[in-house]
Amino acid sequence: MMKRPFKLGTTSFIYPDHIIPNVKKIGPFFDEIELLVFESKPDAVLPCRDDVRELAELSRDLNLTYNVHLPTDINLSAPAPRLRRNAAETLKRVIERFSIAPVTSFTLHLEMDKPLPSQAGIKVWQENARQGLEMLMPALEDPSKLSVETLWYPPDLFKDLINEFNLSVCADLGHHIKYGYGIPQTFELFGPKIGLIHLHGVDTRTEPPRSHTGLDKTAPGQFKEIMDHLKHYTGTVCLEVFRLSDLQGSLSALAKIFNGIPCL
Repeated sequence: MMKRPFKLGTTSFIYPDHIIPNVKKIGPFFDEIELLVFESKPDAVLPCRDDVRELAELSRDLNLTYNVHLPTDINLSAPAPRLRRNAAETLKRVIERFSIAPVTSFTLHLEMDKPLPSQAGIKVWQENARQGLEMLMPALEDPSKLSVETLWYPPDLFKDLINEFNLSVCADLGHHIKYGYGIPQTFELFGPKIGLIHLHGVDTRTEPPRSHTGLDKTAPGQFKEIMDHLKHYTGTVCLEVFRLSDLQGSLSALAKIFNGIPCL
């Protein structure tokens, strides 16, 4: 086994409860917690300012940081300008809400409708995403804190946007397995811009493959490929699972490779 070179995190929904009780229970075991803010409507679903202040206090008490998964019920790359403006304003509000907490990154989905469009359609999507990002950028003192997540489409489709706006990349390696994209190619494509990895198991025995399960459900060859990259990775690895059993299975799998893996 080798020393773990990366920071280790997991999500704020391991127990069926709100964010703060989860952070209190799992925070002592991790370096970082992914705060799940998947929904933006109604306003009441967003953590209130008092909650964010408590999260800031917990970060000091437990010596941890946060990354925030931005809402997925809006679309910054939508075809309609009105929807892009609405998305940008909503995301600005979420980012501002967490301004007093030690957030290392904000994870963003740049959505694309399936199936994969034509080359002309991809160019339209890229321009829509560019306009959406231009509206969002004023909310960020440091653009690199915005981390674009790899989804179902080829990651190279947003490479120019990453470079143009000096953004970071959240490499979801479970998505890579599920949708058949090469993990080495993504590391070659983005290199040090990958500040965050979402890691979860993918059970390819089901159709379609079931993701966001324990790492112990991942095929041995795919697990080894991921581990080969993690041995040299110094960013944050977030176990993006949503049940205690899946988190425990993931930790057990990692503990066979690395020292310093907690046991829950």
